[in-house]
Amino acid sequence: MRGWFDLSPTLLTALGGIFGLLVAASLAIWALRRAHPEKDYTELVLRTKSWWVMAAIFTAALLVNRVTALVFLGIVSFLALKEYLSIIPTRRADRRVLFFLYLAIPIQYYWVSIGWYGMFIIFVPVYMLLFLPLPMLVIGQTQGFLRAVGTLHWGLMVTVFSLSHAAYALMLPAAPNAIGAWRDPHTGAALMIYLVVLTQLNDVAQFVWGKLLGRRKIIPAISPNKTWEGFLGGVLTTTALSAALGPWLTPISLMHAAILGALLGVAGFVGDVTVSALKRDLGLKDTSQFLPGHGGVLDRVDSLTYTAPLFLHYVRYFCY
Repeated sequence: MRGWFDLSPTLLTALGGIFGLLVAASLAIWALRRAHPEKDYTELVLRTKSWWVMAAIFTAALLVNRVTALVFLGIVSFLALKEYLSIIPTRRADRRVLFFLYLAIPIQYYWVSIGWYGMFIIFVPVYMLLFLPLPMLVIGQTQGFLRAVGTLHWGLMVTVFSLSHAAYALMLPAAPNAIGAWRDPHTGAALMIYLVVLTQLNDVAQFVWGKLLGRRKIIPAISPNKTWEGFLGGVLTTTALSAALGPWLTPISLMHAAILGALLGVAGFVGDVTVSALKRDLGLKDTSQFLPGHGGVLDRVDSLTYTAPLFLHYVRYFCY
């Protein structure tokens, strides 16, 4: 079996393409600042710098080995959960379960690492749902109990369970029913890149189409900048990119790649506006300032929390 560094030319080209896009974005911003020095491009500069850092760390984690990549994704879940717990209202009784919430992260990613799909798919939705109320019940405080249980478990589902689906996609080549090209030891890395790139480009495409053609607002009460034109333009763009990249980068066929692109476009939008609704409910603009220009980790992975589960289950069901 080839070593992790012995990557296929296609996968190396994909990684190079990510940094090529960042170089192009950096040059475009430089040109804009030269052409329009009177305008403030600070936020755009900060966003691009953060993208460089995130892309470098993401690529390095993928290139070392699967364990490193899983640890990296686990850290992302930890940071997203930590942000979530820092912004939601909690009771004193809820502090008793914080340790168990964080403990769920290494346990969930352990199921991923050994490929135990059964435990991976039920640990957080079932066992953590049943266990979380117990430490709070010991105190006997019933006021706000239902809201606390629902709030904490929802956060665990979004930041740990949903994001761990991206990690499981990384481990797909180890699945016992893998056949043909799916036996490539680096297929998981290709699937991971495919998922993350499409999810992030979908956000960019919806933003760009909205700026260019946006007229009719889609949900002004939650996200006033979202328009039907931006949404549809983003979904169509993501579908086209998915159809182009899928058969080239992964063993996914053209038909399934096109379907996946449409699903990821819609799911990414829903994930984005769901976290926007959460922030509006709490009166926040960003979940934190951890990523300059982007806000918090949860702000950056909001779309991925919805695209990752859909992607994994679609690929596992239809493409294996």
